[in-house]
Amino acid sequence: MTSATRTPAVAGRFYPRRPDELRREVEGYTSIGELDRIEAIGCVAPHAGYMYSGHVAGAVYARLVIPERVIVLCPNHTGMGDPLAVMTCESWQTPLGEVAADVELGTALLRRFSSAHEDSAAHRAEHAIEVQLPFLQAQRQTLRLVPIAVGTRAYDHLKGLGEAIADVVSAQHDKVLIIASSDMNHYEPDALTRVKDRKAVDRVLALDPLGLWEVVMREDISMCGFGPTVAMLTAARRLGAKSATLAKYATSGDISGDRDAVVGYAGIIVA
Repeated sequence: MTSATRTPAVAGRFYPRRPDELRREVEGYTSIGELDRIEAIGCVAPHAGYMYSGHVAGAVYARLVIPERVIVLCPNHTGMGDPLAVMTCESWQTPLGEVAADVELGTALLRRFSSAHEDSAAHRAEHAIEVQLPFLQAQRQTLRLVPIAVGTRAYDHLKGLGEAIADVVSAQHDKVLIIASSDMNHYEPDALTRVKDRKAVDRVLALDPLGLWEVVMREDISMCGFGPTVAMLTAARRLGAKSATLAKYATSGDISGDRDAVVGYAGIIVA
């Protein structure tokens, strides 16, 4: 039993607070016909309010076999805490129940990568991991989680984190899924956002973490979780990933009808 529990920060805002309503909504997003499920190495899934990006996240999770153990990387939107913040001892509560801490895996990662640190402050009010969990819980009741909040843009640190994740995952006897929680370009016109996002998505599909980092910097693409995605891709390549597939792409304008200032969402599976 873990020593503490992180309580939900955005239940009732980003997703329904009532368990029955939440489960029904998640199942609606993931009920997209009969598909062969993939034992993926990693994925990219968006983290906006479910009304905007839930259908894109659902297109990813509907295709995945969810293992018991997951590593979820997210950007640090709040600016609080350590730039590479890992929680090893706290479980996470959602309306669908408790997600246990993967103490063994988290501790191994901290030992392997000295630039990462035990820190809960970066996670306390951060939404980008929390919104992924109900999608995982709807498919698997027992989960163990290593949450990592990434607040650095330095490529060497992102590469080092990905290499460390690959090393600790490869040492495990059971499957671990690596999830990068990320939205795409923010608050520019829909047409421009789609052009920018295509450039970033193409680098993810090419399994090119350095190329993703370079195009985000060069083209000023405000992909909030590009750091987590660089780390995930680095780990996935080291773990033998051969391909990436775009499950779905959309913008907030597809829901709101406002095409003047949108946020892009991409769901990508890496296997």
